[in-house]
Amino acid sequence: MANEQEDLKSLAGLYDVQTAYTDATGRHVEAGAEALLAILRSLGAAVDGPADVAEALRARRDELAGRTLEPVVVAWDGRARDLDVRLRGASGTLACHLDLENGERRGWMLDVESLPFAGDGTRRLPLPEAMPPGYHRLRVESGGLLMESLVISAPSRAYTDQRPLWGVFLPLYALRTARSWGHGDFSDLETLAEWTAGLGGGVVATLPLLASFLDEPFEPSPYAPASRLFWNELYLDPRRLAECDEHPAARRLFESPDFQSEIAALQSEPLVDYARAAALKRRVLEEMAHRFFARPGDRYDELDAFVRRKPDLETYAAFRAVGDRRGESWQLWPERLREGTLAPADFDEEDYRYHLWCQWACDRQIGELARKARRRGPGLYLDLPLGVHGSSFDVWRERDLFTQKISAGAPPDSFFTQGQNWGFPPLQPERLRERGYDYLIDSLRHHLEHAGLLRIDHVMQLHRLFWIPEGMEAAHGVYVTYPAEELYAVLCLESQRHQAMLVGENLGTVPPEVYEAMERHDMLGMFVAQYELQPDQGLREPPVTTAASLNTHDMPTFSGFLEAKDTEDLESLGFFDADEARDERTKRDRIRRQVEGWLPAETRAGLGGDQARLDRAVLRLLLDHMAASPARMVLINLEDLWGETAPQNVPGTHRERPNWRRKARHAFEDFSGRPEVVEALRRMDELRRKR
Repeated sequence: MANEQEDLKSLAGLYDVQTAYTDATGRHVEAGAEALLAILRSLGAAVDGPADVAEALRARRDELAGRTLEPVVVAWDGRARDLDVRLRGASGTLACHLDLENGERRGWMLDVESLPFAGDGTRRLPLPEAMPPGYHRLRVESGGLLMESLVISAPSRAYTDQRPLWGVFLPLYALRTARSWGHGDFSDLETLAEWTAGLGGGVVATLPLLASFLDEPFEPSPYAPASRLFWNELYLDPRRLAECDEHPAARRLFESPDFQSEIAALQSEPLVDYARAAALKRRVLEEMAHRFFARPGDRYDELDAFVRRKPDLETYAAFRAVGDRRGESWQLWPERLREGTLAPADFDEEDYRYHLWCQWACDRQIGELARKARRRGPGLYLDLPLGVHGSSFDVWRERDLFTQKISAGAPPDSFFTQGQNWGFPPLQPERLRERGYDYLIDSLRHHLEHAGLLRIDHVMQLHRLFWIPEGMEAAHGVYVTYPAEELYAVLCLESQRHQAMLVGENLGTVPPEVYEAMERHDMLGMFVAQYELQPDQGLREPPVTTAASLNTHDMPTFSGFLEAKDTEDLESLGFFDADEARDERTKRDRIRRQVEGWLPAETRAGLGGDQARLDRAVLRLLLDHMAASPARMVLINLEDLWGETAPQNVPGTHRERPNWRRKARHAFEDFSGRPEVVEALRRMDELRRKR
């Protein structure tokens, strides 16, 4: 039994599966054998049960020993370490070719006997010349042996903008203007960006804008997209499209009394009705797409060129068109369709063309928005979610990349005592390497083509991710290690190429090596004041390597935090018992009084005990603290400026709360002229300029 357990741990190590971890309380947690076996099976090990472990261990050792060259090599700042090459007793001459991304080929010859030994039949192969940035292919031949590897030549640091930046945050679905159709759109975001720039701000942040399932299946969460490679056409503004002017039928449709009545109904609702809004917008977009293809004009060549630049777009359009016809998740499709073989007879041509055209239209609108937003600063601050919906196009298309019967999540902590199961399949580290990170690169480029900053959700994913086998509780999950150096190389290379900064979401329990790697590669971390506020402790200054804010979309608003509104919600949901809720309210009250004590005595006296005015003064104090700090960027949640107490999202809930649906209390035309909003942003700009 002891040998069996040791073999299981050894096998897990050879698949980069961690057999133990330290939890948020500092407790050592050992992975269970059943969970390890399930994870190993998902990674390709032939282990139906404990009796198979010894043979699987031998097979894995043989497999790794037969790997002559690692599939990926990193060359930081153009220079790679000497490579370990397993030559299996080969002798004579090595013929080496390095095919650079730009088409140039470099070749050289080496004598095997001249290469230093690295033990166990392995020799060290130098790459003699500095390489330009890019993705290069190395080929090494000796006799009949051919070895290949991807060389990622990357700058060691991501792109940085040294200016003291500031900006605003509001989810796009929550942004309201007088012309909105019951939710924000790209034109509304452009309006917000121009207004922010007029006050001196160079950044406008929002939640992911990716394609979503808003019919069947239905999932409005921006963190469970239908793809990380395509945009959500719900955010298109039909009135800004050229097709609106060229095709009177489309204009007549949305100017009709019935259509305008439906828009008014959507505008009047306090929550975004995604299904109803998507169905309404599709009516007019379908009319435009139909007219576009029925009478191809000068822009048809533009669309055709766009489709050629996006190699997966035609498949995506077919996938969505099949979904439109069948009205069900792809897991319920017939086997041929499930396995990825789609034929024109499987979908309606009109639906297929609609999805092609919508992605082109989205790219044009967000591209124009991004160009205007960059005039004042980095511009758009977009968000790359950790995962995708289990029924997404990405999982269907890239079946070998995503791990089946496994969900990503997080281990238990003081808040989520049972752990978290996020419900989406994690990416397989080894397959990512074997495929040269093509999916990651495509996902990054999709965002960085338009973003001046990109937030990397759950940045710890670059180092390790918590995997939960199907049918097991989240507490029984296991950490799987990811090739961090290679992932950072891809991120740094794409960041520099697109002149876009990276921000890593590093909140919660994060190992020291994550912070060290982020600092080494110039990826900004997050400083969140509400996390930092503790009774009887001062508020530390946000470091220069951070994007500072009062809160995040997953936290209560600042007023909600001070008033402990979230504790009532968490108690009703069962996350807190009565004693824990009471203790948390007591803690918040202590924090509130402590921060009030930081106000000048004359300020407190002048407010005369008016709690609402005291809270606003505390808000200004903390915003000033961050504005005057060396933090690279300060981000202001606009809802904090008018004292919103309801959250946008309550973590750990799904349908229990109206997550991702609440509209901002004030429309843009209202809040953009409110003195407490404008004065706070002007003050932010004044203090940032003094940095």
